[in-house]
Amino acid sequence: MTRRDEGMLRMLRSLLAGSHVMSFEQLPSRVAEQASAADFDDVRIYLGDLQRDVLRLLTGEGPDAAQQTRDAQPEMPVEGTVAGRAYQYGHIVAAAGSENGYQTWWVPLLDGTERLGVLRVTSTHGGNGLHEDMLTLASMVAMLVVSGRDTSDSHARLTRIKAMNVAAEMQWTLMPPRTYADDRVIIGAALEPAYEVGGDAYDYAVAGDTIHFSVFDAMGHDTSAGLTANLAVAACRNHRRQGTPLDQLGDRIEQVLMEQFGHSRYVTGILADLDTKSGILTWVNRGHHPPIVIRGGRWSTLLKCPPSHPMGTDLHLPTTLCHEQLEPGDRLVFYTEARVGGQEFGLAHFIDFLVRHHSDGLPVPETLRRLVRALLQHHNQQLRDDATILVCEWFGPQPRTYTVVAPQAGVPLPHDPL
Repeated sequence: MTRRDEGMLRMLRSLLAGSHVMSFEQLPSRVAEQASAADFDDVRIYLGDLQRDVLRLLTGEGPDAAQQTRDAQPEMPVEGTVAGRAYQYGHIVAAAGSENGYQTWWVPLLDGTERLGVLRVTSTHGGNGLHEDMLTLASMVAMLVVSGRDTSDSHARLTRIKAMNVAAEMQWTLMPPRTYADDRVIIGAALEPAYEVGGDAYDYAVAGDTIHFSVFDAMGHDTSAGLTANLAVAACRNHRRQGTPLDQLGDRIEQVLMEQFGHSRYVTGILADLDTKSGILTWVNRGHHPPIVIRGGRWSTLLKCPPSHPMGTDLHLPTTLCHEQLEPGDRLVFYTEARVGGQEFGLAHFIDFLVRHHSDGLPVPETLRRLVRALLQHHNQQLRDDATILVCEWFGPQPRTYTVVAPQAGVPLPHDPL
């Protein structure tokens, strides 16, 4: 074992041992201290904001933890920066030039496939294994960020660029991470307006070879709508985990809503199961927009299914269980419609955007990030209703094998699932 390997091992052991009693605010100093054992002279943590537009420095100093420090920018845009390129494509990117023998790299910070931010790593060390060592450090830091963020107001303040309403506070706490991947699928989600969301919610969960998806749109755009959506998601999870069949799940959700609200509140939604071994999608439509399948990066189709009534209206319409055979590489899209004044973004524009970026080979999370930016720019940053998008790419029946690759600086790999 080389001296550097010994240093890496000491660093990882120390960080892992200290993680049990490490607060979120202590993370930057502990990482910087321990990383020096592996010849990383300067390590800084930047986390992405809620809308994935900027990267903000975690200093551990004060509740907002984003003060200016010596030789460090407190905030950088994702668009048009070297750090942003590492974040967008999930690859190590070298900063231009070096100073006094020190080279700086930007390393993606990933929890599984959820993009958390980037590490800024400075070192005089080069040679074989450097990129793998930086990725190993980034993996450890990502685990420490995730383990501490749920109990940290500092994390919440750092990753928000403006005040959030109460309904949005409920929704973001309720929903699963916006990115998930395994050897058969990758899932990405977006929800806007991120700081003022009212009645939209999404959910997904894995059980063996089956992935459940649900998208809900509650009437209204206020705290009451948020409560309705929260209750719908909780009821869906509760009855799903008790083994309720998919064609009965909507009625169980409706029963819970009516026990709480009578006939005064309702939600539309899609409830679906994907068998990841066969590619068979099974779903029911409860008064919602039909799912979309994008195939081959060239064309799309709406999946038709006779809709039943929105949950909470108690109209006693029949529920139809529908099926669709997916093909490897298909992207499945669930969505809600943002109703705004003026020129609508439009379903045709929405589908065209997804198809074009699918054919470009962009990762699902990056496609969604760019779609949200386009949607907000189209409406001058003013959505007066919620817009939710949930995308799942099915790789096929055979498990997909990933290899850790250390690409040349600034050279993205084609169609990387991250």
